[in-house]
Amino acid sequence: MAERFILNETAYFGRGSRVELANEIKARNFKKVLVVTDGSLVKCGVAQKVTDVLDQANIEYVVFSDVKPNPTVKNVQDGVSACKACGADVIVAVGGGSAMDTAKGIAIIMTNPDRADVVSLEGLSNTKNKCLPVIALPTTHGTAAEVTINYVITDEERQVKMVCVDPNDIPVLAIVDSELMETLPKATAAATGLDALTHAVEGYITKGHNTMSDMFHLKSIQLIFENLEAAVNQKDAKAIENMALAQYMAGMGFSNVGLGIVHSMAHQLGAVYDTPHGVANAILLPTVMRFNGAVCADRFKEILAGIGYSNASSLTDAEAVDAFVAEIKKLSAAVGVTQTVKDTGCKAEDIEMLAKKAMEDPCKPGNPREVSLQDFIDLYNEAM
Repeated sequence: MAERFILNETAYFGRGSRVELANEIKARNFKKVLVVTDGSLVKCGVAQKVTDVLDQANIEYVVFSDVKPNPTVKNVQDGVSACKACGADVIVAVGGGSAMDTAKGIAIIMTNPDRADVVSLEGLSNTKNKCLPVIALPTTHGTAAEVTINYVITDEERQVKMVCVDPNDIPVLAIVDSELMETLPKATAAATGLDALTHAVEGYITKGHNTMSDMFHLKSIQLIFENLEAAVNQKDAKAIENMALAQYMAGMGFSNVGLGIVHSMAHQLGAVYDTPHGVANAILLPTVMRFNGAVCADRFKEILAGIGYSNASSLTDAEAVDAFVAEIKKLSAAVGVTQTVKDTGCKAEDIEMLAKKAMEDPCKPGNPREVSLQDFIDLYNEAM
């Protein structure tokens, strides 16, 4: 059976690599840029580090910064209007997953105007045309939207996070400049780093994993365990650069093989309570990994061996599950992420509603262990 693997055309890595943006725009003969970012990045000056490159090269651009932390249908539609108004022929996305996901939605609709409602993009998309070119510069070490065929938009009317999967949305160029990540607030750095860990772990154990994806995911997990604490707590420049690589590697993998029910459950916390996605993943990861350990303890032993457990292969399945869950909790605590589902605003009476939504989430089929509605209810309760 053939296995498909999709990656973007070109990527630059390294501190200060954003200087390549102007060269690439000119080489590709783009004339007008729509910069998609969020207001906080404009206020703190991170977006300016990118627009300065455009200014110095006399490249014309317009900034669209009306992006929410969990971007909505209206965000995308407003961005489409801004793109049309300025006549942009390329979109430069500067930010975390919110900005990059919004940029992808805008870019898809620009070349597939029949999807202007946005909601019809949900799921496995069948758009006909490649999106307007997107160049993505991530500012967090977690999302990896710069290398994936996925984006997530919140339908506020239904209180649902729509996972859109479409090879036509992948950016033509990623510039992974760790300098753009160095001023991240500690809480954001921790949450996005644990988001990357969730991507790598779920991608490593998902039903669709393969030899190629395993390579990316296992190395990503190793780099995260080695570097996240120093990247968050010491703001160590080399550790941040390694986290930038780790999240990109995880994206190359999971974009092609899928995820699991940590994401199915986290999406609902984001849609209903506006919980930041990385925080939601971090809260749920230990509970779900204990649940999944019943069917993938051998994969956990491989991960443990990769992060320094010399005796991992000799552990019993139960010992491997306990050890792996303990390592996740230890890393989360070390970077200050100790919340529970209750801290998101969730109440006991909400749990059945969340579980029903999780049952419909497109990440659910990839989970290595089959899951029922009652399982989801139990897992949310355990994570409370």
